[in-house]
Amino acid sequence: MSATSEGSGLGPFRRRFTWGRGGRPPIVATTICVILVIAALAGRNFITLAPDEVDFTAILTPPVWIEGGSWEHLLGTDQLGRDMLSRLVAGARISLLTACAAVIAGGTIGIALGLTAGYLGGLAEAVIMRVVDAFLALPFILMALAFVAALGTGVGNIIIVMVLTNWARYARLVRSEVVLIKQRDFVLLARVAGLNRRAIALRHILPNVLTSILVLAILDVGRAIILESSLSFLGLGIQPPDVSWGLTLAEGRTYMTVAWWLTLWPGVAIVLAVMSFNAVGEWLKARFDPRGQL
Repeated sequence: MSATSEGSGLGPFRRRFTWGRGGRPPIVATTICVILVIAALAGRNFITLAPDEVDFTAILTPPVWIEGGSWEHLLGTDQLGRDMLSRLVAGARISLLTACAAVIAGGTIGIALGLTAGYLGGLAEAVIMRVVDAFLALPFILMALAFVAALGTGVGNIIIVMVLTNWARYARLVRSEVVLIKQRDFVLLARVAGLNRRAIALRHILPNVLTSILVLAILDVGRAIILESSLSFLGLGIQPPDVSWGLTLAEGRTYMTVAWWLTLWPGVAIVLAVMSFNAVGEWLKARFDPRGQL
């Protein structure tokens, strides 16, 4: 860390947010991740206003600490009088759950294909890895736009799009790990013992790559949030009456000059979520991936 950052007073915060290699977990980032997960899973139990509840008597109410603000709407309201705090909580549910669903589904596909390619080798490996190379060679946002154009919008289709743009990273990682692990003595002994290929792959090889998969999955949550928010901001992702941070950001951009809070809160939510999951993922990577394969 540079002397400038140490002397600026940001050093302690930076260390807590993104703790260095081998250090303790990033305190601030981990706390934010926990809060976001709680908000996504149980946030509706802590809010009294529905995210789509319209109140034309409270249009563009500012946050509570600004003159004209109301304790009923702590973070203000939007152009239809909808409560911003409620919409942030609802957006957390959609944004995080779609990201996690995409990571889990994409990871499952990538793991299966990576195991197959790495363990079988030969023609299966050549075909699978050429497809992986093709997917990795294209910018994921361009692929996402193409798939959205073909499949349409909506939560289900967005998850499918995110899976299609995400699985190849897992396949490449798992294949590279399997190629090394299958040469180890415990795998050779399992073959001598008469275990079939499926049993060896699932019982002996897969458990040894789970740590690397977990690290990549945590890092991919932030990437998936950015993708979903970008598509929703462009009008190609989550559609009303569903709520997401990207959609809320897009709806508020017209009012930036008169109601800055409409774009500030969803923007801050996206930044904090992505930074936090990336910080936790980088810490896990430093501890469990010293070879830097991810």
